[in-house]
Amino acid sequence: MKWVTNDLDMYMNAKEYVDTAIIPLVPLNWEKDIKGTVSKGEFSSILIDEIEKQFKGRLFQLPPFTYLTEESDESRTSRLQDWDRHFFDNGFKHIVYITSDGDWKRVEGNLPDQLIWIPALPLENVDPAYAREMISQQMKQILPLITDKWQSGPKERNS
Repeated sequence: MKWVTNDLDMYMNAKEYVDTAIIPLVPLNWEKDIKGTVSKGEFSSILIDEIEKQFKGRLFQLPPFTYLTEESDESRTSRLQDWDRHFFDNGFKHIVYITSDGDWKRVEGNLPDQLIWIPALPLENVDPAYAREMISQQMKQILPLITDKWQSGPKERNS
């Protein structure tokens, strides 16, 4: 389910089954490497859309958590922890953060739940059939991470 009103209606009717939130972590920078920054967000969005299709009815795709690339690790981590607490307290027992920004790996241990980092693949000049195959290969890596997460139960949160 996505952050759209029709899917929200579906969620409200089945929220006891929807226990996982996906939060895209999307960097913003309008000064340097603009295209690379946009590519990271674009690639993550494509993968998250595919994940949402695979697990529709079990997870909810939230709007992107955006941040300026020059924002301190502490600031953006603190803000993401606030998001996590809000959604965890409101019924999502599993929260997965997905990004193509490797900077999140530095603070992964400070995050309340699971970070999935996928390096962005440049898709702009790739044949669409090959792009679909690359996405499919990435999905084979990501889907087991999410299903394994469900098997292990929710992560505890600090109060």
